Amino acid sequence: MQLNWTRSLWLWAGTLGLVLILMLPLSATQRGLSAIAVVLVIAVAWLLAGRSAAGRYQGIGLAAGSALPASGFQLPIIAVCGDGLYALFGNVANDQLVLRVTERGCYLRVPSLEQLQPIIDYVLEKRPHWGGQLSALYIINPAEQADQALLGGHTQTFRHQVSLVRRKGVALPVLLGAYLQGAPSEAFWFSWEGDSDGLAVHDNLGSVSVAQWQMRPADTASRAARLHNCIQVESLANWLASTVLPHLSSREPRDPPCRPIACAMALVPDALTAGLGNLWSSWLHERTALHARSFSGAHTTMCLPFPDPLLGLLPRQPGFTPARRTALRALWLFVLAAVLALCSAAWQNVLLLRQLSDDLVRYQAIPAPTSLEKPEHYLKEQAVTILRNDATKLDRYYRQGEPTSLGLGLYTAERLRRPILAALAGHRVPAPASLPTKIPNPVRLDSLSLFTSGSAELRPGSTKVLVNALVGIKAQPGWLIVIAGHTDSTGDSARNLVLSRDRAGAVRDWMQKMGDLPDSCFAVQGRGAAQPVASNDTPEGRAANRRVDIRLVPEAGACAPPAQAPEGQPQSPHYQATLSSQ
Repeated sequence: MQLNWTRSLWLWAGTLGLVLILMLPLSATQRGLSAIAVVLVIAVAWLLAGRSAAGRYQGIGLAAGSALPASGFQLPIIAVCGDGLYALFGNVANDQLVLRVTERGCYLRVPSLEQLQPIIDYVLEKRPHWGGQLSALYIINPAEQADQALLGGHTQTFRHQVSLVRRKGVALPVLLGAYLQGAPSEAFWFSWEGDSDGLAVHDNLGSVSVAQWQMRPADTASRAARLHNCIQVESLANWLASTVLPHLSSREPRDPPCRPIACAMALVPDALTAGLGNLWSSWLHERTALHARSFSGAHTTMCLPFPDPLLGLLPRQPGFTPARRTALRALWLFVLAAVLALCSAAWQNVLLLRQLSDDLVRYQAIPAPTSLEKPEHYLKEQAVTILRNDATKLDRYYRQGEPTSLGLGLYTAERLRRPILAALAGHRVPAPASLPTKIPNPVRLDSLSLFTSGSAELRPGSTKVLVNALVGIKAQPGWLIVIAGHTDSTGDSARNLVLSRDRAGAVRDWMQKMGDLPDSCFAVQGRGAAQPVASNDTPEGRAANRRVDIRLVPEAGACAPPAQAPEGQPQSPHYQATLSSQ
C-alpha cells in the first residue's frame, strides 16, 4: 500500500481509538493513560511505515532514458517476468527499472520473480490510480527449460508474488506467454483463452480461428507452412497445459489459484534455440519420436515481439485501487469501533437497569416499620438512602443528558425514574414512641467544687460530687442528658463562654466514661454569664452563678442503644443534639 495511504489509515485508526476511549466508562486517569498509549502506538506505526517503504523501494530506480508514462496514461501496464527479458528489453542492469511503451500498452521489466511485488508497489507509489490497469505477463520458453523441478519452483514463486500483490487490493490479471522456434516470416500470436477448446490467431487487424487462418493463403506452400505452425503451436499448448498450468491452478493452503486469462504463444526465429536436451525437445520426442526443428538463418540478435494484439483480452473492470482499498479498510475500522461502542453502551445500560431494579425491589421487599426501635427501620432507611442517590443520578441524566457511555440511542433507564420517585414520595417515617411525661429535677453542681478558678480540668477530689450526680441521672432511651456550663460576669465574656462550654464538656466526658454511655445520650451547652440565677454584684451571687447544670430532656431517638441494630447491619448513627450558645 502507498505510504501516504498507510499513514492516513493509521491516523484514522488513532482518531477512532481516541473517540472510543471517550465513550467507554473509564475514569479520568484511565482515559489519560489510554490516550497516551494510542498516541504512542500511532507515532511508532508512522515511523515504521516510513522505514518499511524506504526499505521496500530501495534498489528500484528507472534506467537512463526511461520514464513512467504521464499520469493520464490509460492503456494497460504489464509487468513482464520470466524468460526472454534480454530479447524483449535489451541488455540493461538488473537493478534498473526498464519499460517499453507501445501503441497498445506499457511493459515493465521484472528482472527476478521476487521483485514483482516491490515493482508493483513502486509503480503504485508513483501512480496510485493505475491499480486497475496493472497486469502480469509470465513468459516460459520451453526451449530454455532444462529442469522440471526448477521450472515448478519458479512457477510457484511467481504464483506467490501475484498472491502478495492481490492481497493488497490490486486485481493483477495474468497472461501466460511462450515463444517457440518457428518460421521467421510468421508474425502472428496464438492464444488459448480460459476454458476454450480451440486456438485463436491474433494480429494487429483482429483475431480469427485457426481453421480460418489456415485457409487464408491462396498457394499450397503457404497453407502447408501454416499447417505445420499450427501443429507446433498445438503441441506447445499441450506442453503448457501439462507442465505449467497445474502449478498455477492447483489448490494450496498458502496461495490461492492463479489461473491465467489466456496463454499467448508466438513463433519466432532461431534466436531462442538452446540446443537439444531441454524439456521441450524431450517432451516432443517422447510423443512424436521427432526432434525439435532447428531453423538456421541470420537472425541471431532478433528482438522478441510484445503481445500487443492480446492486450484486448485483459479485463476492463478496474480492481481495488490503493485509494479504494484504504477507504474500505477505513470503513471497516469505523464499523469495528462503532460495534465496540454500541456493545459497551448496551452492556453499561444493562448494568444500570439491573442496579436500579435491584435497589427498587430491595426497598419494596422491606416491610414498613411500626417503630423507630424496630430493626426494619434501619434497613428501610438504608434502602431509602440508596434510592435517593439513584433518583439524583437519574434526574441529572434527565436534565443534562445521559453520558456518552450510556448514549448512542440505547439509554433506557428513564423508565425507572418515575417508579423510584413514587417510592420515595410514599416513604413514611414511623411516629416516635411515647416519651415519659414526668421529667426529673435537674442537678446543679458548684463549679468551684469541681474546677479550680479559670480552669476546665476536674479537681482530684471532685469524683464524689460527680458520682452522686451520676446516680441521680439515669440514662434511658428517649432521654437526652443536657449538661450546661455557667460563669459569673467577671472577666472577658468571650473567654467565659468558652470556659463554660469546656467545663460542661469535661463533666460530659467523665460521665460518659464512667457510665459507658453513647454519644447520643448527651448534649453540651456553654452559656457563659447569660443565664444568672443570682446577682453578680455580690460575692455570694457570683458564686451561685458559677455552676454546672445537668438535666434530662425528652427527645425522640435519644440515647438509643446500638445493640438494637440487627447483626450484620451497620449501626445507626448516634443522635447528637447541639444547642447553640446564647
